[in-house]
Amino acid sequence: MRILILGIGNSIMSDEAAGIRAVELFEELHGSDGDVTCIDGGTLSFTLSEPIGASDQLVVFDAAQFHSGAGTVRRLEGEEMDAFVRSGKLSVHEVGLADLFDMSRLSGDLPERRVLVGIEPETLGWGLELSPKVAAAIPKAVALAKETLDGWKA
Repeated sequence: MRILILGIGNSIMSDEAAGIRAVELFEELHGSDGDVTCIDGGTLSFTLSEPIGASDQLVVFDAAQFHSGAGTVRRLEGEEMDAFVRSGKLSVHEVGLADLFDMSRLSGDLPERRVLVGIEPETLGWGLELSPKVAAAIPKAVALAKETLDGWKA
């Protein structure tokens, strides 16, 4: 299995960096497990369509508006993830995740197993540090992603 762990976000906009910080921690803790590739996808670009299409399993970390309070971590899998991504509720990036998924769908390469691990931001202004609630949520998000991957193996 080729597993892609993708963190997206903007590292100079406080909690918008949640996805990047989560992929960094995931790589630190689990990056040497099997066929795992961890990528800091920044604010996304079309160059990510190739690694997405080459993966069998995809985990995406990102800041996401759930309207459930700062630091809330939620897992959205498969079609539920696709609907959420298409709704535009994710942070605004250079290229949308929905665009990348559409490219993969057209080429027949969209990973069948895919999950978004979203982290509710508190603040999206300029800043290099995560808010305390979001920083505390990063290990929870990583644990949820690892739990998902372990479940897929069973």
